[in-house]
Amino acid sequence: MCFYNEGRSFVGIATAHHVIAHAERWQEPIRISNYQTKTSILLKESDRVIWSGEEKDSAVILGSVGDLQLPEEPIALFPTDIRLPIGAEVGWLGYPAIAEHTCCFFSGNVSAVWDIRNAYLIDGVAINGVSGEPVIYSADASGNSVQIVGAITAYRANRATGETLPGLSLAQDVSHFQAMLSHVRTLDEANRRKESAKAEAEATKAAEEKPKSQPPESAAAAAAE
Repeated sequence: MCFYNEGRSFVGIATAHHVIAHAERWQEPIRISNYQTKTSILLKESDRVIWSGEEKDSAVILGSVGDLQLPEEPIALFPTDIRLPIGAEVGWLGYPAIAEHTCCFFSGNVSAVWDIRNAYLIDGVAINGVSGEPVIYSADASGNSVQIVGAITAYRANRATGETLPGLSLAQDVSHFQAMLSHVRTLDEANRRKESAKAEAEATKAAEEKPKSQPPESAAAAAAE
């Protein structure tokens, strides 16, 4: 979960584009589950909007929260104008295919910043089933300032010698998610101004249509006549 809109009528769920590409192309339903609370929602094609960024392998699913129990506030997204330093330790959570419905924790260090892809190369394992999961970073050891710095999109194994050797995980940064969040905030601001203007116009109209009471002198004169 990367954001709510202002009225909390819908939520933005961030993931990797390749995770939902087939469902998006063939207009198939997508089920979003919260294993911890044992709640889920089924979003049909008509119930959702997918904002895709295929070139960054990123996507945001916009849909109603429904019965899905989610935190009151999402974890903050890391600023896109700052890059993590080489060697920074990051972690990610996921549900790997080898352990169904089991949330697993992974960790590693930033090996390089891949600027051409706006991504991080991380010395750590990403197993099948973990694509789209959040990569988190904390600036202090207490963990009180956790931020999401990206999402796992691939694991690039080293096959230079013909056999599969440990490689690097690829984590796309949050620029696509930040852009969507900015767009939603702009829409929220526009809707807020629209509602404010509407309320002001209705108040003005009501004031103009309100019957004007006669001054006391005029009322007395009318009664005498």
